[in-house]
Amino acid sequence: MEHGTTDAAPARRRMRRWLMAVLAATALAFGGLWQLVPAGAQQGGFSIDGTQLIDANGNPFIMRGTSHPDVWYEGEFASYGEISDLGANTVRVVLGSGQRNWGVSTAARVQQIVDECKAQRLICMLEVHDTTGYGEESGAATLDQAVTFWQGLFSVLDGEEAYVLINIGNEPVGNTNPQQWTQQTVDAIERMRSIGFEHTLVVDAPNWGQDWQNVMRDNAETVAAADEDGNTLFSIHMYAVYSNPQTVIDYFDAFEEMNLPLIVGEYGDTFQGQTVAWETIQSEAQARGIGWLAWSYSGNTGGDLDQTTSFNPSALTTWGQRVFTSANGIQNTAERATVFGDDPDPTDPTTSPSENPTTGGPSDGDCTAVIGVVNDWGSGWQGKVTVTATGAALDGWRLTWTWAGSTRITSSWNAAITSSGAGVTASDVGWNGTVASGQSREVFGFIGSTPAATPTVTCEAI
Repeated sequence: MEHGTTDAAPARRRMRRWLMAVLAATALAFGGLWQLVPAGAQQGGFSIDGTQLIDANGNPFIMRGTSHPDVWYEGEFASYGEISDLGANTVRVVLGSGQRNWGVSTAARVQQIVDECKAQRLICMLEVHDTTGYGEESGAATLDQAVTFWQGLFSVLDGEEAYVLINIGNEPVGNTNPQQWTQQTVDAIERMRSIGFEHTLVVDAPNWGQDWQNVMRDNAETVAAADEDGNTLFSIHMYAVYSNPQTVIDYFDAFEEMNLPLIVGEYGDTFQGQTVAWETIQSEAQARGIGWLAWSYSGNTGGDLDQTTSFNPSALTTWGQRVFTSANGIQNTAERATVFGDDPDPTDPTTSPSENPTTGGPSDGDCTAVIGVVNDWGSGWQGKVTVTATGAALDGWRLTWTWAGSTRITSSWNAAITSSGAGVTASDVGWNGTVASGQSREVFGFIGSTPAATPTVTCEAI
């Protein structure tokens, strides 16, 4: 079944984007105004800016999630809600294209998955698993066959660019002739664009995803240049090859130096009896703003790398605790994509203060803030900070407070924090400084030492 695959389709879509850009520019020129796009009313989808993945509202998005083997366990549909409830902001979904013996993920099933991800406020990264280990694994699909599968899903995925990323093929080349990866990946990207896909495309490395021969690293610039939309995200899988923390750091450094976007599309804490530097993966990813998706929620042969026991979210394994509740795990670092409504609607720039007079209330720019306890595990706790704009909209904020006891911040994210003894000062980091008038926004989080505490916070508009 063909879905929008005529030669004219991509041209029409490019013309539509050009016209929208011209109309927007014209409106701004005549109106002299810049107005943000409200959450839920996005145009387009995810994009790439240097090393960063940017959501449809123009905000950086850092993946924190897990993988769900949907094609093997279609009866575990409740897993999407469970993964979301555990704090993930992204789920990587295993699909089948029909070359292996685990079946085909139908268009109807994929539509159901996308709808459920959106309902659960999860960004959905869809991947074809049949390509795993091509050239070494018998029966593995080519990337070209994977693209044919995606072509059959075009009508389902078109228009979902703000919520869905397409991981063209899982670990698409094994250890046999990994150099073939470069041209096959270039061809796959070019064909996806010719079909009309405007999604962010995710490409896995060869060497069963681990790139131990650095084929993806050394050819990433060539592959990125082949995407006419400049919207390709590179994915490394980190298992036994990455047992040494320095190996993780060196690989991250290489992509940072090239100013190219990288995620860890899979990783574990052990692999075939060998330890993986999972703590370094998490801490370095947090420091650099690199997304990661741990493998996997449940259902692995023998239970190896299962994060839950038999798909039970109340039965986290040791690996599951490391993924979801560790210091740099999902519950301590994940933020929802703002396309799900966490980005405040802009105020109307045509309304002057004189049209909305206030008497006896807070002055323009006044704000309040509170600290909440997300999780307390005895030896530490996770706090969240929410800022409310009680007067005019905020363009930035500065918070101060003093711990009453021995509590101190041991790590934090999405705020510039300085401490002097028990005193703390925290400021926004730019993108999270805006809070609409009368609205509240959860702006940053931290890990604290015991005991958990919620001191009075002073908020200042800056």
